[in-house]
Amino acid sequence: MLAIGGLVPSPTIDLSSPTRNRSKTTSRIASATSTTAVADAPSPALTRTAVALEYAALLHAGHCPLGMYVTPSPDNLLVWDAVFFVHQGYYTDSILKFRLTFPPTYPDRPPAVHFLTDVFHPLVSQQGGTFNLAPRFRPWRPKEHHVFDVLHWIKAAFKKHALDEVKEADCLNKEAYRYHDTTSSFAALATQSSMLSQSASALFDRDHPSMAGKGTHSIQFRELKPEQLATLRARVGLKEWDDTV
Repeated sequence: MLAIGGLVPSPTIDLSSPTRNRSKTTSRIASATSTTAVADAPSPALTRTAVALEYAALLHAGHCPLGMYVTPSPDNLLVWDAVFFVHQGYYTDSILKFRLTFPPTYPDRPPAVHFLTDVFHPLVSQQGGTFNLAPRFRPWRPKEHHVFDVLHWIKAAFKKHALDEVKEADCLNKEAYRYHDTTSSFAALATQSSMLSQSASALFDRDHPSMAGKGTHSIQFRELKPEQLATLRARVGLKEWDDTV
């Protein structure tokens, strides 16, 4: 780091031209500031290491929420693809694909979260599927907050208690917020959103409109024929439901 004392004009500088000397001094200060900013910015290697450690940490008990599956993109470690199977609440049985994108300055800045599956939710924008992290991470604290905290907030945001506490200023989908106070209407629209997320086009169509410009999601669903499904169920030890019991 450059010391400020090193920028003081020496006796050899012509003091008869204050403007010119001020210009030289200012340019040196700007150069020092720029050098310091570059030095303080995380290097690409440091960012990749931090992201890799975050992914490894998901193996710890309780770090990856139940019903959520996450994998780094094979082409870019700074992009993670995930699927969230919602088990309870307004969005029960929803199958939601989303993506985390880490900035070059991670962990100083949080990852961006975008839902690739269309979902009617106050915190998810209708254009682009951006999910608002701000209600939980205001501000983001690099040494305190981690990716597993982000994943748990995503899951919590689909539960009733979080939806009841959401503030209009944080909502990226104002229409969804307007239905917020009418429980029956909101529940109906959330159920409709859930049913659409389970549709064959949303699950199996790689060219689905929601994927436009977003590339290929790393977690792909494949429709199985009945005999293929039966073989797979037998392999993992699953039995058919007995409705008579």
